[in-house]
Amino acid sequence: MSDGPAADDAVTDGGQNSWVANYFGFAEHGTDLRSEIVAGVTTFLTMSYIVVVNPVILTAYPDDGTPGGIALAGHSPGEVYQMLAVVTILASAVAIFVMGFYANRPFGLAPGLGLNAFFAITVVGVLGVPWQTALAAIVVEGIIFVVLTAVGAREFVINLFPEPVKFGVGTGIGLFLAIIGFQAMGIVVDDPATLVGLGNVASNPVALLSVIGLFITFALYAAKVRGAIIVGIVGTTLIGWGLTAAGFFQRGVLTPASIPSPQYDIRPLAGAFVGGFSNVEPFVFSLVVFTFFFVDFFDTAGTLVGVGQAGGFLDENGDFPDMDKPLMADAVGTTVGGMLGTSTVTTFVESATGVEEGGRTGMTALVIGLLFLASLVVVPLAAAIPQYASHIALVVVAVLLMRNVTDIQWNDFSHSVPAGLTIMVMPLTYSIAYGIAAGIVSYPIVKTAQGEWRDVHVGQWLLAAAFVVYLGVRTGGVLTSIA
Repeated sequence: MSDGPAADDAVTDGGQNSWVANYFGFAEHGTDLRSEIVAGVTTFLTMSYIVVVNPVILTAYPDDGTPGGIALAGHSPGEVYQMLAVVTILASAVAIFVMGFYANRPFGLAPGLGLNAFFAITVVGVLGVPWQTALAAIVVEGIIFVVLTAVGAREFVINLFPEPVKFGVGTGIGLFLAIIGFQAMGIVVDDPATLVGLGNVASNPVALLSVIGLFITFALYAAKVRGAIIVGIVGTTLIGWGLTAAGFFQRGVLTPASIPSPQYDIRPLAGAFVGGFSNVEPFVFSLVVFTFFFVDFFDTAGTLVGVGQAGGFLDENGDFPDMDKPLMADAVGTTVGGMLGTSTVTTFVESATGVEEGGRTGMTALVIGLLFLASLVVVPLAAAIPQYASHIALVVVAVLLMRNVTDIQWNDFSHSVPAGLTIMVMPLTYSIAYGIAAGIVSYPIVKTAQGEWRDVHVGQWLLAAAFVVYLGVRTGGVLTSIA
């Protein structure tokens, strides 16, 4: 039964005349309510694994047996895991809502992979820094980010990125997403001889079902089915659950072994960073803050530029207009996350999945944030979606992001070298920041060698030098040698 002409109009025009459409600017961005909702659900499904993965990593132990990560006296690992799952959801939701309402961009944020491993294994496990102190370093990093973003310093630095690096980031992220997706699907595996190799797809039910689901999703996308990625993810999940229910496989093969019940009391974690400022060794603390700061800065920058390119958000110079607003969401998320008890919050490359589904405004982010909060009902709700199913989206988007490579001037060596290195280094080192570093360091060198040194901004030389210093600290063993 209709509620009247106004309601009918809101349905038939995709909500274009509603206050939501006006607030987020659907007409201006060429989108509608349905597209934004589909995009938000898609991004949530592809990044919701972090609700499960982040607690696992933050309570992890390094290979040498040295305890690392967050541990609470009087609480079992399972209880700490549940607390961290809730904290992950809350920190993500805060950052995402800032992204949606303030920045009006369709990006999802959550505690970043890699940074959480650095937190648990290197800082806490190897260096022996108390986890409360590591959280204090994250809060300090976040506050620095808020200040730098407010004065426009972060946007200024990102705009110094050479044009070929900006255009290479999207393709590099595509390859990065592909290797993450293929690995989770069991298609790409470790190989002691060649580093990576093809998994045994025929005998591995996870890999086999992943391949089937991937090609179903490709077919749906090629047929221009709206929400093709969601349909592919949910369809693959239902097949896995169906085969398990029919008795072909035990729980834990194609479905999660169990879905833990929620524990909402996070008081032992929230505010723990305050105690981390006591008995701090200044040099070690400064290095930890610097490392968190540097990686988060350029991971976020690379993600925004790469996903922004896919969504058509960049201007004719390859710059992201009003980038300070999404950067502020990242800064607020990091600060709040550290206060609640989790590692650095950053913009997720999985946001590209929602952008490819048509997400263009903060309404997409609002949907992502609401779904994160909804997962509090059964923490973690995302565990019902197996990782191999959700990561199908990453491979689909990886293929779509490859088209960005056509924007690069391959006949100009000063463009092809930085862009090529950016693209190759990202997936091969499993780091967006390292890929950007390779491109930024190589650009002024090649430009100068071609006799075009006048075209290199002094800020680009300084940026390259900063990356050289960072790589020396990060990969030269300085952090581990001081333990």
